[in-house]
Amino acid sequence: MDTAAPSSPRKKITTRTFQLKKQRQEPISMLTAYDYPTALAADRAGIDSILVGDSLGMVVLGYENTLPVTMEDMLHHCRAVARGAHTPLLIGDMPFMSYQSSSEKAVDNAGRFLQQAGMDAVKLEGGRERAETVRSIVAAGIPVMGHLGLTPQSVHAFGGFRAQGKTAAAAKRLVEDARILQQVGAFSLVLEAVPAQLAKLISEQLEIPTIGIGAGIGCDGQVLVTHDLIGQFDRFVPAFVKQYAQIHAIVLEAMQHYHLDVTARAFPADEHSIFMEENEWQALLTSLEDGHDG
Repeated sequence: MDTAAPSSPRKKITTRTFQLKKQRQEPISMLTAYDYPTALAADRAGIDSILVGDSLGMVVLGYENTLPVTMEDMLHHCRAVARGAHTPLLIGDMPFMSYQSSSEKAVDNAGRFLQQAGMDAVKLEGGRERAETVRSIVAAGIPVMGHLGLTPQSVHAFGGFRAQGKTAAAAKRLVEDARILQQVGAFSLVLEAVPAQLAKLISEQLEIPTIGIGAGIGCDGQVLVTHDLIGQFDRFVPAFVKQYAQIHAIVLEAMQHYHLDVTARAFPADEHSIFMEENEWQALLTSLEDGHDG
């Protein structure tokens, strides 16, 4: 497989590109990234959009969930991603309590993603209860992606990571929330862990594109956590993930071989070492001997 960068640069993906792709029924590809090399790879792979997700709390920082992630965590990782990816639409995930307490705080924090971290847009969780917040952020000129269904920041309210919208009443509420978010200016929605029929219905009813994760094929695009996709996160694998590689196993094996080589003094070998020219080495030994004798 050719993994080289494209011969001609792609045009920058924007929120308008998202809208045009929906109109043309062209699927949108999105992945998460949290660092420079992953962002660079995603860009070279032709990925349409990169989400710097608060999932970094679990797959990078080792937390049990996303709740401990701070604004400073997010901005730090967003800046690294922005240095590596220039073509995809870059979306920063607003962490827990960075937007829930007031619209004013939400606008200020959303602005930091664009002003200080090089993002093109922000994402936040919730439906009708976040309508005024989304409206305020959009009014400030900041594109907002919504997030409905399983919203990880509400994990305690849900009683765990559970699929949403499985009853008629719950599904109707999600349909209504999706319409509300569109009305207040969201340019796109993530639908996570909702029934495939429901995600397809919402996607067909909205004018803005939907991005599914565990929501079936009927969405306008798909997103996965890259660490899940490449098998780099070993605590669990969501049922909706297709793994395209097993990086954790490869890295583990390499580290084990390195450990064995070091303990057996098989590394470094001569080819991994630097040597002085023989005449310089002998001159050093002679000078040390002369100094000792003196």
